[in-house]
Amino acid sequence: MAQYCTFVLDGHLFGIPVASVQEVLREQEVTPVPLAAPEISGLINLRGQIVTTLNLRERLRLPARPQDEPSVSVVVRAVDGSAVSLVVDRIGDVLEPDPGSLEAPPETLDPDISALVEGVCKLDGQLMLMLDTERAITVGVS
Repeated sequence: MAQYCTFVLDGHLFGIPVASVQEVLREQEVTPVPLAAPEISGLINLRGQIVTTLNLRERLRLPARPQDEPSVSVVVRAVDGSAVSLVVDRIGDVLEPDPGSLEAPPETLDPDISALVEGVCKLDGQLMLMLDTERAITVGVS
């Protein structure tokens, strides 16, 4: 059974494999990067390691988060070992869904979201969108 770290983004419940999560951080001070892609918020210093911060709302083409609402960063490890910080609205729980509840993304899902989701999981009263972390952190490629 796979475990998923869940988070909420614009009312959508997303999950990413726990194995790819390095840590969860409170809102961090971000240094902007001139001429960076719009989805790149900037860089953070994580105990001496410079980490790219990705605005997941922008990456998924969701509306901007209101300025007065706090955010959380989920630091994930890429296949190449680098770390990327994903800015999300709030963190959820660690879930271990039943493998029988996993399905392909529905055709009605917004194409910008569907391009970065590898499946959905039916939970009690809601769907968890299973984010493909590698595709999500690859800026400029859907």
